[in-house]
Amino acid sequence: MANSRQAAKRARQSELRRQLRSGQRAAGRTAVKKVLAAIEAEDREASQTLYRSASAKLDQLANKGVIHANKVARHKRRLNIRLRSLIDGGAEAP
Repeated sequence: MANSRQAAKRARQSELRRQLRSGQRAAGRTAVKKVLAAIEAEDREASQTLYRSASAKLDQLANKGVIHANKVARHKRRLNIRLRSLIDGGAEAP
């Protein structure tokens, strides 16, 4: 429990930020899952469009500090490898 007014305020602010970031992280995960679903369905146009939107969403999350920039880069790279394997004709991803 907070011992001062300012500590109580910081606790309130931290909880609010935690809740907001939780929703933002969920939106990022949903965007990635949509790309993966489109790749599994072998829909090239949809997967490319969804990849661009997911990439932008992940970049926004990194800029806001919700998730680390290296994690964003890792997700984007793995999605890009799967997308390229779909476009290039089914070559297996490493």
